[in-house]
Amino acid sequence: MESTFAKFGLPGEPGGAAFWAAAGTPASVPADGGWATLFLWRGSPATIAFESWSEPVPLRRWGDTDCWYAEVAMPARLRVTYQFRTDDAAYADPFNPVGAGGDRSIAATPDAPAQPHWPAVGAADVLPLPRSRFRWTSARLGGRRTVRVHPAGGGGPMVLLLDGDDWLYLHPAMTAFDSAVAQGEMPAVTLVFLPAQARDAELGCRPELWEAIRDELLPLVAGSGVPADLDRLVVAGQSLGGLSAMYAALEFPGLVSGIACQSASFWWTPGAGDLADPMGGPVGGTIAARLRERPDLSGLRVAFDVGEHETRMLPHCELVETLAEQAGATVRVSRSASGHDRAGWRHALLRDVAWVLA
Repeated sequence: MESTFAKFGLPGEPGGAAFWAAAGTPASVPADGGWATLFLWRGSPATIAFESWSEPVPLRRWGDTDCWYAEVAMPARLRVTYQFRTDDAAYADPFNPVGAGGDRSIAATPDAPAQPHWPAVGAADVLPLPRSRFRWTSARLGGRRTVRVHPAGGGGPMVLLLDGDDWLYLHPAMTAFDSAVAQGEMPAVTLVFLPAQARDAELGCRPELWEAIRDELLPLVAGSGVPADLDRLVVAGQSLGGLSAMYAALEFPGLVSGIACQSASFWWTPGAGDLADPMGGPVGGTIAARLRERPDLSGLRVAFDVGEHETRMLPHCELVETLAEQAGATVRVSRSASGHDRAGWRHALLRDVAWVLA
């Protein structure tokens, strides 16, 4: 069994001082057209929980040492978020410098495309936050939320990031956009980080959200003192956020000039989220039905991305992509090396916003 570790380049007796000094996981070696990836954990029994890609994988103990490990078969081109779960808590991987918030890490197979502009952020790191913020108490939606605004490169067209707290506290979007603008890969933009509250309700095909954004949020941004071109609004969303972005483009065409949606939940129909198999309904869901009415999308730029490992999502996304182009939208289609996971959406977010604004 020592070859389990030797083939990953780990020296010495498993669990010994030299072994732990060299430990750095996840480490991958080629296997059966994909990769065998080694995960290590030190101390107590634990399980690896992956975000939307695989069932949890229990760790095995090496003899009577403090070394717990799993060799996980991974497909080609995969970037995935994971955490270690014990009886009492969840933890980031202490051997992995690439984190996503305080209790998650990101693994990538060696053939996964690079993600320039996204710095490696450890579990203990505190992400920088935009200096400008305001409280939005919405008469139409109810509740109060903190909205942060950041003028990357001095500000420009407004980019509304749905699920904004994820891009503030889990993934360093402010830093990544600053880098992309500084390197000339996108124009200056004004980022608006919009947190969700009742997410499943807000990010369905719900007109109240977009009426509130139009009538309440945008005037607050205009009065915030942050430079922003409010005549050009790009909406970026993932999963239900991508669904909501496409809905806004269809139903509020005077508001939205472009959208970037990753792994959009185009399976959605009213009530589908409560079903045992939400994706088992009509292909393309409510959005495809609306697109079949042939709305005029000739002024819209829309970038679609979905994880290449999201096999059940692909038919829904492919139909909406085709119908949107038939309705006149200028469409870009891509596939990310991921499942349904922000770790894979990060590069698509930057690339697609840049394309929409090109």
